[in-house]
Amino acid sequence: MRLILTTAVASLAIITAACNNTADDTVDANMSDDMAMNDMAMNDMNDMNIANGMAPMAAADFAAAVAGTDMYEIAAGKLAQTMATMDECKKLGAMLVTDHTKSSADLKTAAGAASPPVTVPAAMPADMQAKLDALKAAKGAAFDKLFVEQQKDVHQKALATLQSYASGGDIPSLKAFAGKGAPVVKGHLDKLNAMKM
Repeated sequence: MRLILTTAVASLAIITAACNNTADDTVDANMSDDMAMNDMAMNDMNDMNIANGMAPMAAADFAAAVAGTDMYEIAAGKLAQTMATMDECKKLGAMLVTDHTKSSADLKTAAGAASPPVTVPAAMPADMQAKLDALKAAKGAAFDKLFVEQQKDVHQKALATLQSYASGGDIPSLKAFAGKGAPVVKGHLDKLNAMKM
């Protein structure tokens, strides 16, 4: 009888331990799932914050965005000087070439002053090249209309990027660059918004 009782108690202890381990494993698995969900939610929040301008982008991404915009603006400005039908578009094109050429030089200086230096891309990004290609294909009044539409869109995004980095960027030389560049881009946007098409 004592042997049966001892065996029963031992069996019960083993079953209880197994159940506790299974429960612990389930709790551990649930905690892992919860942590993974929290990580995903945080990543989604970070993406939303960046999209809403609440968190600045990394220095390399900022430099790439500004460099791409500058390259597009210079090329589009040159096109406007020769292809636009409206004198206002031609003048704006000349201003864009001058101001964004200066911006490109200033960006390279600011990126080079970072420690370690931030690389500034030399090639126009695909999305900007596509805009430029569409602009090259437009003729006459259609060119003027598309030029102004594209400029408004690109300048609004550029202004948001500059303002965001100026307020919360992590590289002092690029923050200073962004702070000086934002008013210039806003001035372009004000001129664009005042144009009558």
